[in-house]
Amino acid sequence: MTAPVRSRAGASPRDLLAVFVGGLTGTTLRVLLDLALPHTPEQFALSTLLVNVVGAFVLGLLVAALWPRVPGWVRVGLGPGILGSFTTFSALAVSIVALAQAGDVVGAILSIVLSIGLGMLAAWLGLVLGSRLAPGGSPSMVEVEE
Repeated sequence: MTAPVRSRAGASPRDLLAVFVGGLTGTTLRVLLDLALPHTPEQFALSTLLVNVVGAFVLGLLVAALWPRVPGWVRVGLGPGILGSFTTFSALAVSIVALAQAGDVVGAILSIVLSIGLGMLAAWLGLVLGSRLAPGGSPSMVEVEE
């Protein structure tokens, strides 16, 4: 058996395809949620908060439950592919600046606190649940590919 072809960055064509397909999927899900929960730049972006909190939970769940047992192309397809395109720091940053510029400093601060606080709580809950769902039920931390 021959080793998979890898680019200079260390990604095989299968890895790149997994990220590409995952990216299309995650972006589509993100747009659908934005359409379901529309907002103006001057309004609190509930859709951005939800995608980031849900993404943190799902990534924590996957890291604890699946990462040790699935091939690298699955990890990059799910992590950087689907969840990387579903969640977004740039939209959060723009939303916070727009709220502050519109004079809603409390909304901007609330967005920061909720996004970071709920995101970390969601990631922790995902890791705990994922470790319980994993065979053996023991937590194992592995590096997350970004």
